[in-house]
Amino acid sequence: MKIAITSTGNSPEAKLDSRFGRCSFFVIYDTVSHSTEFIPNPYIENIEGAGLASANLIASKGAEKVVSGEFGAKVKSLFDSMKIKLVILKDPEKRINTIIELLNH
Repeated sequence: MKIAITSTGNSPEAKLDSRFGRCSFFVIYDTVSHSTEFIPNPYIENIEGAGLASANLIASKGAEKVVSGEFGAKVKSLFDSMKIKLVILKDPEKRINTIIELLNH
């Protein structure tokens, strides 16, 4: 399964980015191959529509689950329609490598 995680940076030591549509990076973690891909968020500077554009990007990468600090109402309903699960993690101090460890157990 591919899981997207919002990140403040492009390394496993980076922290969870609490903003979904305006996060700095998306991490695509594959629980089968244990591969990790860091993708800069191309929509971070969008005046509007950053959340929906980001959601479509995540879906195009094959993610079945998304971990972030918060999601807007439009993003939630779009992910619901695509059958992508949302995980809200209210801990901005959590590092990406720690979140990945939790996903593996």
